[in-house]
Amino acid sequence: MIEMDFRTEFKPLTVQPQQIEGKSFEMITEELGPHPFTDEQYPIVQRVIHASADFELGRSMLFHPDAIQAGIKAIRSGKQVVADVQMVQVGTNKQRIEKHGGEIKVYISDPDVMEEAKRLNTTRAIISMRKAIKEADGGIFAIGNAPTALLELIRLIKEGEAKPGLVIGLPVGFVSAAESKEELAKLDVPFITNIGRKGGSTVTVAALNAISILADQV
Repeated sequence: MIEMDFRTEFKPLTVQPQQIEGKSFEMITEELGPHPFTDEQYPIVQRVIHASADFELGRSMLFHPDAIQAGIKAIRSGKQVVADVQMVQVGTNKQRIEKHGGEIKVYISDPDVMEEAKRLNTTRAIISMRKAIKEADGGIFAIGNAPTALLELIRLIKEGEAKPGLVIGLPVGFVSAAESKEELAKLDVPFITNIGRKGGSTVTVAALNAISILADQV
């Protein structure tokens, strides 16, 4: 039997969190190279790549021209942030949201949402959006998991029932994920999204946190 040696002489370049992040951002900028993003948009792309280590995903990002400023305004105005799932809520820096009077809400596990979804034989994600728009006018909708939530929000926007300040629509998946983002990109509302199936709660959190960092800067 071959004896395995799990020891290694490898040592990290640094153990200081800020230095690790700074070095990561330098590497991302170098590897990404020329890109079409504005100075406003690039910090969001950078953090999405940092969270996913996926340059293809970073390059696929799409922005409404007013997206960044709309997100900053919503946070500074104390508007609600609505997440489609708890993973987005947990990963987001709540202090930067709450500092300005806002909060992060998730409705998908509310008893009334669950009961209504069962009654209508539909997804909780759809019903949660119907509930959210009544309480989050002008807020940020951060959707990273459920394409059905994004499609329902798009429907509500088109029908004039929902007026979000910003939609961060980055759901991941094979069924309706890419299509829901294509539909979002057609709307004349501030949005951050991407092309294709990739996405997820982690990158949605990264985009939302990047916006809140910008909102926190004087």
